[in-house]
Amino acid sequence: MALRNRFDEQLTNLNNSLIEMGSIADRQIRLATKAFETHDLKLAQEVIGQSGLIETMEKDIDHECLKLIMTQNPVARDLRLISTVIKMIADLKRINDHACVICELCEYLPFSSSADDIIFSINIAGMAKIAMKMVTDSIDAFVRKDLDMAGEIIARDDEVDDLFVLAKQKLIDVIHADANMGELALDLLQIAKYYERIGDHAVNLAEWVIYSITGRHKSE
Repeated sequence: MALRNRFDEQLTNLNNSLIEMGSIADRQIRLATKAFETHDLKLAQEVIGQSGLIETMEKDIDHECLKLIMTQNPVARDLRLISTVIKMIADLKRINDHACVICELCEYLPFSSSADDIIFSINIAGMAKIAMKMVTDSIDAFVRKDLDMAGEIIARDDEVDDLFVLAKQKLIDVIHADANMGELALDLLQIAKYYERIGDHAVNLAEWVIYSITGRHKSE
């Protein structure tokens, strides 16, 4: 019984570490979005500077997961949780990577009313808002073990995809209208694409939440 209690404590710690990593990744996206929307290059650099924290957490949590598998001989339910954590931290790390690249691209965006007009017209802010909410809800769904919330996150991905398609078409129109805006349009297209990818990773998180609860994954 003492060994099981110790193992349960380790699983709880693992669960809490994932939640903490998710909270930090969520904060990174929100700060990256603020840096993009306000042209705050100092904030963008702060986000990039924090990327090492997420990388360290991923390595530490992954190591703890492998150690539990090798030393505790977990039963199916416990192994499912450990496997879920391994998969989710990989997606959280990628989300952080995308937030950092968005910040890097901020340095190349011009400060002008015409650039701001284009940014507003392609509604990257709308993509960002949905993608950020998807990530936040994915962590909440994991904490609450909420299947319905996880399913709603997956369904919401179409909204991000549709906004990306519209943004891409508008940026093509911008280039056709003024070739001098080509570099700006390509930078903005990359930023939009990274928000779409953040949405994709949020879907992955939600699918792993479903797996942690039901034992079934979409890939099976």
